Amino acid sequence: MIALPGPVPNREADLARPRERKGADQQSVTRGTARPAKAPNADRSWHPIAQRLWDAAKESGQSDFYQASDWALLYSLCEDLSVYKKSTKRSGQMLQTIYSAFERLLIAEGDRRRVRIELHEPEDETATPASVTVMNEYRAALGIAN
Repeated sequence: MIALPGPVPNREADLARPRERKGADQQSVTRGTARPAKAPNADRSWHPIAQRLWDAAKESGQSDFYQASDWALLYSLCEDLSVYKKSTKRSGQMLQTIYSAFERLLIAEGDRRRVRIELHEPEDETATPASVTVMNEYRAALGIAN
């Protein structure tokens, strides 16, 4: 696979027209199948901050998109963060490198927004829509039964 410079291109489904109609010079898209991935367990010897980050990532909404390779990368980064945090000799460049790698996994909200992923609260299925509540209040005020 050839890596091209520049920003990450849009998904094929997000384009106004398919790439094949744009001309022969465009790269074709190779598609794979997303598979369910199970997060491995954290290493008990990790620094508490690395363990907390791992647990938070497992509970966060962005992990719905993670594949096995993403979990492996996150595991490696938590291991690196743990080694860094336990070390008495720390490098600011090393910490910046670790944090930059976390951006690729969309750990922080700003990273998700940059790629236009927003996590929403699940809708409460038992809640009554506001329009129904207002109508019920009008009916009650007029003395009309529901």
